[in-house]
Amino acid sequence: MGLSKSFQLVLFIVFGLLIFRIWSVENNEVQEQGEIARAQYLQYVQTYRTWDGDGEALYQQMSAKFTFQFFQFIHNTDSNLNFTHGSLQRPSDDFASQIFNIELGHIQSFPQARLQVRLDTSSVLSSNIADLKETATLLIGAYIVLMLLFAALVQLHRKRIRYAAEYVTHIPDLSFLALERSRFPGVLRPLGNALETCRGQLKLSLDHVRKENELLTKAAYQDPVSGFSTRQRFTQFLEDLSQSNKQQYGVLIMVKAAELASINQLHGRAAGDDYLAKLANCIRKAVSSLGVNECFRVSSGDFAVFIDGITLKEGEKCLEQLKRHLDEYAQSTRSDSIAHAGMVPYKEGCEPLALMALADTAVSIAQTLGPNRYYQLEKLSGDEQFGDDHWKLTIDDLINRRSINFYQQPIQPCNNQTDVYRELLARFYNAEGKYLPTTTVIAMAERYGLNIELDKMIVIQTIKVLSENPSIIGNMGVNISALSALQDGFTTWLKDLLTKHRHVASRLIFELNESGMQANLISSRQFVSEMHKVGAKVAIERFGLGFTSFKFFREVRPDFIKLDSSYSDNIEQDNNNKFFVRMMVDIAKRISIRVIATGVEKQDEKLTLEKLLVDGLQGYYIAKPEVLVKKQ
Repeated sequence: MGLSKSFQLVLFIVFGLLIFRIWSVENNEVQEQGEIARAQYLQYVQTYRTWDGDGEALYQQMSAKFTFQFFQFIHNTDSNLNFTHGSLQRPSDDFASQIFNIELGHIQSFPQARLQVRLDTSSVLSSNIADLKETATLLIGAYIVLMLLFAALVQLHRKRIRYAAEYVTHIPDLSFLALERSRFPGVLRPLGNALETCRGQLKLSLDHVRKENELLTKAAYQDPVSGFSTRQRFTQFLEDLSQSNKQQYGVLIMVKAAELASINQLHGRAAGDDYLAKLANCIRKAVSSLGVNECFRVSSGDFAVFIDGITLKEGEKCLEQLKRHLDEYAQSTRSDSIAHAGMVPYKEGCEPLALMALADTAVSIAQTLGPNRYYQLEKLSGDEQFGDDHWKLTIDDLINRRSINFYQQPIQPCNNQTDVYRELLARFYNAEGKYLPTTTVIAMAERYGLNIELDKMIVIQTIKVLSENPSIIGNMGVNISALSALQDGFTTWLKDLLTKHRHVASRLIFELNESGMQANLISSRQFVSEMHKVGAKVAIERFGLGFTSFKFFREVRPDFIKLDSSYSDNIEQDNNNKFFVRMMVDIAKRISIRVIATGVEKQDEKLTLEKLLVDGLQGYYIAKPEVLVKKQ
């Protein structure tokens, strides 16, 4: 039973008991007055105890003093003297007699007759019934007023409860409206205070969760080196752009940090990260005046910026600003080149792949123009072919002019019995003497089928440098493309060339990428065998990234394997890498293959790798690359 019904029941019982109590008092008073009236009658009737007349006369005399409900005189011998008035049964409309049970009857015997009477109770009950009615009316009125007041209070209470319930229901909607405290007075004040406290704490908790989520989102979608958004955000932006129905246009600027691989190799990963951070700062400065708030790091060395609402002509000012910042950065670090940029237009509904191909072509053209240059490309028609032709012409020109310069980076042996070598790092430059990004030159040469000619030029220039500079002693590692090494024609040409220069051939170690050599194990084994016939050796670089590395051991049998730099990175803390390197070293020693660890940049890495018994160490901590000979 609810509180409301319980209260009504209690109130009903209380008022019922009050009315019963009042009735009891009035009833006692009625009984007392009845006894008085009876006593007066008895005293009065004694005056007629010798009455010998008829009944009617007696009634007339006595009715002057009393009012009778019933009067009956019965003579013992003469019925003519009998008289009867009224009735013993009370009338049905006599409410007072029904409320108060009072009997004012009496039987009196005379010498010759018998008298039976019942006094009328009206005189006795009139005042009492009036008092009872008045009191009952007041009580019932009070009861009704209290019930109505209670019903109104209950209704108001229910409204407050409904408000509280509705307020709680809307909390999951995160609609934190201010609480109307006026709706929670009195005993409900703690409920209002609790809801307000809950609202405040929940809002604070959600704000905290939202901030944490923003930090996690920022960490997930923000590159820690550059501070730019990651590739995932860039891909999402492209998808939104391609699916947008809203009219939109602008330009996309792609910036390629073409020197990243060279800086990582020449100066180490820390220097590479610093280079990317400063390059990102140059981009940020160039686009800040245009109100651009978001830039993207698309890959390790590629950045992208969308500038909405401008044309290619208007965007050229931004490219000029970017080149100025890149030139200043290059001058402060005494570098040849920092990056290249390409700008292409976009609009709503554009195809992402076509847009990226256009931007990649624009950057490729910019790379052939010299350090820190930019290029604008409007569409993939004649200009695209022009970009291809430009790279072909550029690579053909540097091959014909033999525009190559060498850096050298020593490999430190881990014991005196190990014979290792120095790695030659090729740098290419255009007709104006401006350096071109090495990785891009090699990639473009492979794309356009010029890799064999480029590798031939590299080998010829290496032999020439070693032959013309007797002061350069020791073995030298030469990087060539695995695509070239797997071609029978190139292998035959290289064998014939080295046969003519056997005094140099015995000093050469040809470095090839593992992933490229695994494409054809038969041709890879043949290349190693032919090089061994002329006294040259073979090293497989970036070893350990493929799933078939163990099979490669057995099938190809190179002279050296150069572990990928990822295995050296914090190896003192990485037990998995320790286990892999230890296993590689154990297998390699069984079949007389030497293991060289690359990317060594800290003393802890060096000490750990030496304990794992690798044969040689290469990296920025061991020795920095330096120029071997000047440009010819």
